[in-house]
Amino acid sequence: MIANARLFWIIAVFAAFIDVVYVVWTLAYASQDLAQSPNGAQGGPVEWAGTVALGLVSILAALIAFYLGRSARAIGGVLPQDNESGNIDDGDPEQGFFSPWSWWPVTLAGGAAFVFLGIAVGVWICFFGAIIGVIGLTGWIYEYYRGYAAH
Repeated sequence: MIANARLFWIIAVFAAFIDVVYVVWTLAYASQDLAQSPNGAQGGPVEWAGTVALGLVSILAALIAFYLGRSARAIGGVLPQDNESGNIDDGDPEQGFFSPWSWWPVTLAGGAAFVFLGIAVGVWICFFGAIIGVIGLTGWIYEYYRGYAAH
């Protein structure tokens, strides 16, 4: 986690540096364009879309780096991925239990597909997708309470 925090700090500093370079470059290009244009250049001297996007990338990377650094300090110990002499298997967590025979995730994905299709084609399809999604989610939650795998 500490290595990830350092990596994101590097990305934040790099994006901030590139943002400054981008602003200087667009200012230089705009002044050159004003000098060569007989009727004056259209638009402002700074290209705001790229400037804001690079600034936000820098801010987001700094926020992630800050969060990872504070989380690493709050944990207090060395995580398996930060241990220099650790093995790959040391950081292998339990991912949970998933039913290999369950069809409910497919039903839920079908409901989500109908919702997105309704957004693209017609809103009325979203209602059918929501109904299928609720049925799929309910079936997936309660699949171990009835039928073949009941407890």
